[in-house]
Amino acid sequence: MRILGLDLGERRIGVAVSDPVGIVAHPLQTIERRSRSEDFARIAALVAEYQVELVLVGLPLTLRGEVGPQARQYERYAQALAGALPVPLRMWDERYSTVEATRVLQQIRKKSHSLKRGEVDAVAAAVILQSFLDSQAAQREDENGAWERSSEGQDGF
Repeated sequence: MRILGLDLGERRIGVAVSDPVGIVAHPLQTIERRSRSEDFARIAALVAEYQVELVLVGLPLTLRGEVGPQARQYERYAQALAGALPVPLRMWDERYSTVEATRVLQQIRKKSHSLKRGEVDAVAAAVILQSFLDSQAAQREDENGAWERSSEGQDGF
């Protein structure tokens, strides 16, 4: 399943997309925010272009994991966006995604002054999306492992 990840910001929306089987996230682009209708249309166009089956939006929880004012604002935006998309939308904890994205880019470049804000936004979207993909893979492993363990005793192995 291909997934589109979004890192919402006041001026830009970082965009990432998973590979077709939903294992690896790739930074895609940054959308300069204009208006809700223009932003929603651009996101919907990406959904169609990449044949996305799910849109994942970063949710900025507080450091304590609580929903604060900013997270409530993002939830309202995501709810409106969901109404403009032909696929489901899901929110995902994005704590530390921008910090992690900046760290990754700095390691690649070894120079913090050469980072462009748009690059950080797209990589932050990829960090959020990769976190989700990794959690889904871990869940599948847990489910498969539990099945294998329970089947061992029944088959006499």
